[in-house]
Amino acid sequence: MIVMDDIVRTVLVGAGATVVMDLWSVMLRMCGIATLDYAWVGRWAGHARRGKFVHPSIARAEPIAGERPLGWAIHYATGIAFAFLLVVINGAEWLYAPTWPPALATGMATVVFPWLVMQPAMGAGIAASRTPAPFKSRLLTLAAHAAFGCGLYAAAALLKQVWA
Repeated sequence: MIVMDDIVRTVLVGAGATVVMDLWSVMLRMCGIATLDYAWVGRWAGHARRGKFVHPSIARAEPIAGERPLGWAIHYATGIAFAFLLVVINGAEWLYAPTWPPALATGMATVVFPWLVMQPAMGAGIAASRTPAPFKSRLLTLAAHAAFGCGLYAAAALLKQVWA
């Protein structure tokens, strides 16, 4: 049974893991490697709210008011939802005694969401197949989700140390 402390811990773990993923993206951008603009996620959500779920190119779709903050909110909500998935599958006990394998496995498994849902919906094709460099895009997505998995473990381990 999940209790309020478990819920709060899971939210913090999901948010912390998403921060780690974002730090990975910042590092890539500092190296000149383009990463996802979360305004596009907000743009997609804005159009989805109006009934349009698939775009030939989300970058060329009509901008939506407030798309950037909406995209970032969705990004963090998704990270938190994925943390709940980890806890549901592995039990709330994992929050109090976190281990690497479930965290990394969850991070790697979540890559199916961008590959099979978001990239096709935004015009990039299944697993970025319609991008100029599909293999590179797939690798970057996989690396971002591996960073998220590492973040799940790191955030839970940190919480274990500071919140007994």
